[in-house]
Amino acid sequence: MTIATPDPPTGTGADAAIAPPAGAGTPKPSPRDRLLDAAAALFYREGVSTGIDALCKAAGVSKRSMYQLFAGKDEMLAAALDRQGPGLAAWLLPPAGRPAAPRARILHVFERLEEAALAPDYRGCPYLATQVELKNPGHPASLVAARAKQSLTDFFRAEAERGGAADPDLLARQLTLVYDGASARAGIKADTLEGLAVTTAAALIETAGIEA
Repeated sequence: MTIATPDPPTGTGADAAIAPPAGAGTPKPSPRDRLLDAAAALFYREGVSTGIDALCKAAGVSKRSMYQLFAGKDEMLAAALDRQGPGLAAWLLPPAGRPAAPRARILHVFERLEEAALAPDYRGCPYLATQVELKNPGHPASLVAARAKQSLTDFFRAEAERGGAADPDLLARQLTLVYDGASARAGIKADTLEGLAVTTAAALIETAGIEA
C-alpha cells in the first residue's frame, strides 16, 4: 500500500494512522499539507475529476499558491496518494512478528478490509479507484497506485513463501484479485464483506498448502 490501501477510506480507523494527533501543540498545517489533505479526501469521495477550484476552496489555499507548490492537479493527485502510503500500510498490514504465522498475517489484511468496508463512507481501495478512473497507466498518480498495489502483492508473496505455498506467486496474485474485487464491490455498495473476504482468502490459502 507502500500499500494501499492500503486501502481504508476517510472515516474509518485508517484516519488515525494518517492524520497527526489533535491538540494544542499540533503545528498548523502548511498550505501544501492542507492541499494534500483536501485532495486525498475529495478525490476519494468525489473522484479524480474534482476540479482545482474545489480543491483550493476546501484547503483554504489560493490557486496562485497551489500552482507555486504543484505543477498542476496531476502532480497533486500523485503526491496525495503517495503521502497516504505509509499510514495506510501501517493500518492494513500486521506489525512485524505479530501475528507470526503466515496464514494469520495474510488474513489480518482481509480482516482489516472487512472492518473498513463497514464504514458508510467506504468507497473502496483509493489506489484501485484512481487507476480505474484515470485509465492511463502512465499517469503520475497511476504509477503511485501501481507501486502501492504491487507492495501488497509482494507482501502476500513473501508470506506465501514463508508458509510453504505450492506456488507463492500464484497465491499472491489470487489474494490480490480477491482483495481488489472485494474492495470494489463493497465500495459501490454491491455487497457486504462481513465474513466473505476472510473466508475466501482462507480457502485459497488452504488450497495452496499453507497450514494454520
